[in-house]
Amino acid sequence: MATVTPIVKNILVVAGDVSGDIHAAGLIRALKEADPEVRITAIGGKNMQPLCDNFLYDLAGKGASGFVEPLKKMPLWVELMNQIRTYLETQNPVAVIVVDFYGFNHQVLGMAEHRHIPAYYYVTPQVWASRQYRAKQLARLTKKMFVIYPFEPAFHQKFGGNAVFLGNPLLDILPEPLPKDYHITDPKNHAWKLGMLPGSRPGEIKRLAPAFYQTFKQVLKEFPRTQASMFLLPDADEKAVAALLGEPLHPQFHFVKDTNYEQRKQMDFLLACSGTATLENALLGVPMVVAYKMFWPTYQIAKMVIKVKYISLVNLLADKPLVKELIQQEATPHKLAGETMALFQNPPRLAAMRQALLQLRAQLGEPGVAARAAREILNNLQQK
Repeated sequence: MATVTPIVKNILVVAGDVSGDIHAAGLIRALKEADPEVRITAIGGKNMQPLCDNFLYDLAGKGASGFVEPLKKMPLWVELMNQIRTYLETQNPVAVIVVDFYGFNHQVLGMAEHRHIPAYYYVTPQVWASRQYRAKQLARLTKKMFVIYPFEPAFHQKFGGNAVFLGNPLLDILPEPLPKDYHITDPKNHAWKLGMLPGSRPGEIKRLAPAFYQTFKQVLKEFPRTQASMFLLPDADEKAVAALLGEPLHPQFHFVKDTNYEQRKQMDFLLACSGTATLENALLGVPMVVAYKMFWPTYQIAKMVIKVKYISLVNLLADKPLVKELIQQEATPHKLAGETMALFQNPPRLAAMRQALLQLRAQLGEPGVAARAAREILNNLQQK
């Protein structure tokens, strides 16, 4: 194989899911602002693609999570690993940066280590919640990890990892919360704004979107002026999601593709899939109930390996049940509607939940997280 002359400041960035793509895009932008000579080659998603000098593949659009689903992606992953191997051997990048998505990215880290290329983890996977043995692997494979919760550096230090907390990168992209007035004299006839976040992956949407829609239909019986918005990713197929709901859509229900959170922060209450969205909601100050339905074999494995008390990041950070969690067979329209209506009927409870959620924002640092991480990486590379 012919050897290509390496680009002096070439960096490989790899992300594999939607949230990773967003955070990686912020980091790439910050790297280029800090040093315009940096050249970025990437595997990621639609947010990263226009920022890169060489974009290899939209893996975020094909992402898989859990224990069983990724097996279906193995042929694609093998093909991409071969591309990465060729790239590392011919382009000799000065660094590899991986973002979340452990199942794929720990293999990328292994290839970088084998070739003595310094590697950094931006948005480190939550190994403190399950499979803690992975922390030792991360310590061995990375030069530095940029974690997103304030308790994580101490956890990784126990395993020899060099982890720093510079703030949560959500603060770089989320707007400030809206002022909210929950002094509502007639809750039954109030025009409540009910939002629905059924997830980003096809399996999540298939399992939760119908349940959320039926929840809305039940809420309407007691609160007939409720308006419902189901939030979808920009490239989601609205017709396909509508077909999942299985009936003509109610005139007070509509789909929303909100790329800047401006419509989400206007919601009074959210039905949210467990994941990053729950923390986003907290930072926006929007009360919620959290639901999750996993592929059954995945759930059986998860029960054995997950070592934390809660499934939502909000409750984990607060270390108490700030929001209701409904998992698997508990995530029914009846129970979701019951929780929603209980809060609609009691606006002071909504106000109290909002205040408790906003208190979490102060724990997560200040905006400018990607810029601080970019400077640390570039300064670290200069010291090699």
